[in-house]
Amino acid sequence: MTVPGTFPSIPAALVFDCDGTLVDTESHWQAARMRSFSEFGLKAPPGFAERAAGVHYTECGSLMAEETGTPELADALTQALLSHFTELADSTPTTMPGAEDLVRLVSGRLPLAVASNCPAAVVEASLGRAGLLDHFDHLVVPDEELRPKPEPDLYSRAADLCGTPPGDTLAFEDSLTGIEAARRAGLRVVGVGRQPGWQEHPANWWVDTLDARELVSWMRGTLPDATD
Repeated sequence: MTVPGTFPSIPAALVFDCDGTLVDTESHWQAARMRSFSEFGLKAPPGFAERAAGVHYTECGSLMAEETGTPELADALTQALLSHFTELADSTPTTMPGAEDLVRLVSGRLPLAVASNCPAAVVEASLGRAGLLDHFDHLVVPDEELRPKPEPDLYSRAADLCGTPPGDTLAFEDSLTGIEAARRAGLRVVGVGRQPGWQEHPANWWVDTLDARELVSWMRGTLPDATD
């Protein structure tokens, strides 16, 4: 784990991304993208998976159409993408390593929120299947007022709902898109995993997984009343 910055001794609140951070759904999104391309007889452009990681599904559908030279299919690809993803996520729900233990460790001790680019129904279903939904005080997703990541709206609203200053609020993100959103909102960020280009969009900390020994040890040290 790299530590290019420091955190407050006790974060005022935690805000988690959902896909790829709490729940292993990025593989489902990738499979859904491939199925959608195939459904319309299209081929994924080289490197598309990296460019699409963390992107709101409506923007992803438009990007799929744009990069394959079929702008007229944007709406159809978007609907196909969401349909395939929902089917895949329903069939094989999986939490990310350490996610359940970390959420349960902090639950009831600090305000917890989720800030996700996915539709609310998808987030609720994913967290519900993982047994994590009841641990979160707030779920924040894009709507008519809140722009999706990489805009800062979701994280700004999450901190506001938690009643905490952005600088004292800690975000957990697996995508560069999400890290950019959280940093623009003024939150400190734990980047989870490694992606190409992560050095150019640094989080305050980086961990390979949410059960990283250094992360768990630091979190327990900020929560003296936490028990195993």
